[in-house]
Amino acid sequence: MISMTLAEMAAAVGGTLHPAGGDDAETIVSGVVDTDSREMTPGGVFVAKRGETTDGHRFVEAAVAAGAAVAIVEHRVDVPVSQIVVADAVSALAALAREVVARVRAHGALRVVGITGSNGKTTTKNMLARILGGEGETVAPRNSFNNEVGAPVTMLRVTESTRFLVSEFGASRIGRIAELAGLVTPDVSAVLMVGLAHAGGFGGVEATQRAKTELVEATRPGGVAVLNADDPRVAAMAEVAAARGVEVRWFGRSARAQMRADDVEVTPAGTSCTIVTETESLPLRLQVLGEHHVMNALAALSVAGVLGVPLATAIARLETVEVAERWRMQPLGSERVRIINDAYNASPDSMAAALRTIAQIAGPGERKVAVLGAMSELGEQAGEEHDRVGLLAVRLRFERIVVIGAAARRLYLAAIGEGSWDGEAVFFETQDEAYDYLLTELREGDRVLVKSSNSAGLRHLGDRLGESFS
Repeated sequence: MISMTLAEMAAAVGGTLHPAGGDDAETIVSGVVDTDSREMTPGGVFVAKRGETTDGHRFVEAAVAAGAAVAIVEHRVDVPVSQIVVADAVSALAALAREVVARVRAHGALRVVGITGSNGKTTTKNMLARILGGEGETVAPRNSFNNEVGAPVTMLRVTESTRFLVSEFGASRIGRIAELAGLVTPDVSAVLMVGLAHAGGFGGVEATQRAKTELVEATRPGGVAVLNADDPRVAAMAEVAAARGVEVRWFGRSARAQMRADDVEVTPAGTSCTIVTETESLPLRLQVLGEHHVMNALAALSVAGVLGVPLATAIARLETVEVAERWRMQPLGSERVRIINDAYNASPDSMAAALRTIAQIAGPGERKVAVLGAMSELGEQAGEEHDRVGLLAVRLRFERIVVIGAAARRLYLAAIGEGSWDGEAVFFETQDEAYDYLLTELREGDRVLVKSSNSAGLRHLGDRLGESFS
């Protein structure tokens, strides 16, 4: 974080300062800001957030022991550290992020990018960070830091020398992206797709579209919205951009796109295509598995182009990205038995894309094995969408479909109903049962997809299988 006095920090968050020890209102703080005491370093700012299962106030002492210089709290605690008392710690975190980013932007060098979409946010963020990192100091979220805590924590990592801030915005409800993006007013926004991810929480895909549109609405007038030309719900956001005085740049596979991919080929070594713009045509060889990541690459390249990075330079940096993120199409195991661990998250769109990827990379004589768990947050559409995944796995001729957990049982029943009744589809209540089965079932040449929503926890099973067959 940039240097601020305790008085300035208290004013920014609307809190009451209680200095401790030798501190006074003019004491300067410039360390990390976090709600996790384990992330504290000397001079840090600890935000004591209340959670569903714990209370950050219990960890103020641990944060101070790790070096925290000040704690933002909702009530004073009996710990010898300067404290700023606020009504709501999460709101204070957001207010501090707003102030810090505004101060850095006042110097004129910082450019802010916002990314959202039902799928692909984290991968696109990582790709863009790799590209922009070669241009100057770039701040981007760790993991999927895209909520009301993670997004401000990322924003607060900017310094006076930061050139690019890449923010990833998730939405737990209508209005959330507006709140988060409103903290920084992006110069460039990218909307990847509108799908059924989290549709249950929103009440349908139309509500999801409304939530994602909030990023375009929050974009700075005179800025640029990078939109998916192939997704009608995203394309409709162009009208909102025009009303805001925001320029639109299109990416996609269709002729309408200004950043387009032709001749896409998926192999076990990665994904290749030709990137076509209005003036250039260049090859791209992604090490990241999956045809669906081509769209993420197009979005990253489009944003980079808006920010002045030459296409050839951006492609060269993009080709160095080896894995989208841990547990996202992550190759494990060995060439003998290749495990693709993609179980950090799942939606109907990402589940279908992952299944198709395995079908594309499996060679002659190599079996396709799908190890699948539940997709969460689909609401009343959950049953039908699990049916669709089961049917797709059968139609893509997966030789083994291993379904785990009661919440995914309908996927198994759909596969059975489609014709996988001769042992191709099996069901297990627990990961341990499935693991024991797979240890004896998997054989040389198998290509294995492990895919579920984060809540199902199959990412850990993927890791176990990767170790067992490495």
